[in-house]
Amino acid sequence: MALFGTDGVRGLANGPLTADLALSLAQATAVVLGQGRSAEARRAAGKRPTAVVARDPRISGEFLAAAVAAGLASSGVDVLDAGVLPTPATAFLIGDIDADFGVMVSASHNPAPDNGIKIFARGGVKLPDAVEQRIEFALAGPKLQPTGAAVGRIRRFADAEDRYVVHLLQSLPHRLDGLHVVLDCAHGAAAGVSPETFRDAGARVTVIGADPDGLNINDGVGSTHLDHLAAEVLRAGADLGIAHDGDADRCLAVDAAGRVIDGDQIMAILAVSMRDRGVLRDDTLVATVMSNLGLHRAMAANGIRVLQTAVGDRYVLEEMNSGGYALGGEQSGHVIMSDFATTGDGLLTGLHLMSEMARQGRSLAELASVMTVFPQVLINVKDVDRTRVADSGVAEAVAAAEAELGSSGRVLLRASGTEQLVRVMVEAEDAGQAQQIAERLAAVVRERLAL
Repeated sequence: MALFGTDGVRGLANGPLTADLALSLAQATAVVLGQGRSAEARRAAGKRPTAVVARDPRISGEFLAAAVAAGLASSGVDVLDAGVLPTPATAFLIGDIDADFGVMVSASHNPAPDNGIKIFARGGVKLPDAVEQRIEFALAGPKLQPTGAAVGRIRRFADAEDRYVVHLLQSLPHRLDGLHVVLDCAHGAAAGVSPETFRDAGARVTVIGADPDGLNINDGVGSTHLDHLAAEVLRAGADLGIAHDGDADRCLAVDAAGRVIDGDQIMAILAVSMRDRGVLRDDTLVATVMSNLGLHRAMAANGIRVLQTAVGDRYVLEEMNSGGYALGGEQSGHVIMSDFATTGDGLLTGLHLMSEMARQGRSLAELASVMTVFPQVLINVKDVDRTRVADSGVAEAVAAAEAELGSSGRVLLRASGTEQLVRVMVEAEDAGQAQQIAERLAAVVRERLAL
């Protein structure tokens, strides 16, 4: 398997992702990230480098996190074991205690048999490609093998959850009193901390998907399965529902009528709110090329610029960091609020979404009306040569489709990064037209790029 993907190292636990690999990866990480200025300063003061390690509740996380901790401690790194916590909590804690780096063991929205290892640098930021390559290279090199008092210790990070909850609550511009929310925790990392936080913020909370047993993470619940949440919102007569994924770095919502509010709509609500409060730096939102055309139109109508990036929250983060922007994210629910987080944070996003409802005294449906969602059709054309996506015949077909749509829609063709597959996406004001054009383009791609 390719070691680092778009979000760390991921694979079938005890398939390609073994305890041996987790231990070796931790040792290589200690070589690369445990030798920086902060780590050397600690050593000069008679201390060891420090790392935060956490995991989601899937069963394989127990042995993989143990292997990671063992690899770090054997390399002279002190480990603070935060137990089961969301990915964004891990990132926050690294910066909060000024740790040298941290590791999150999670496969996010994937099913329980999968797992992954996400590595964060000092400050809780994701690693650039060059650093991942250095870690991969270090796997084959010499390890740090201190002895005696130089060996790392593994200790429980006793107040990890409390620190994270306090941070979230302090970020809120308005309490949530009077609002009733159904929280779907995906039987994942948010199961313990999310209900407590929303209650502490003043909300009335009904909880589903909060009984992790190590095997049921993301199983019919969470941000990839919203039907159950919508039904529970209607049954409970709640004001809204909020869904996390397995490691709680995503947030999707449903309104009081059970209608899905996706990441684009959430970003639109937050962008306008932040603009009104003077905290949307340069009146700019960062989003990927997959964000709905309706988001662009809504932002333009509100005097907000949208910067586009490639698909993936790491690219959104890079653009936000380069320009110092305060808000960005993806349609999938990865929303990044850089004043409070270094990565997508599903709890933070949900809290601020509800805070805006409380501040304005308006329903989620009313707030979401700032944006009209264009019908979007996505067709994955399989078993084609993705390297030839710029083929002249395909380009001609795309140009004809764009001319047909004019300003009332758009076309996006994107080659998969891992499969012989091309994604054809068409948006239009009319759903039937979007479907027709998407199918026509998919046929051209299938014919022109056949293997």
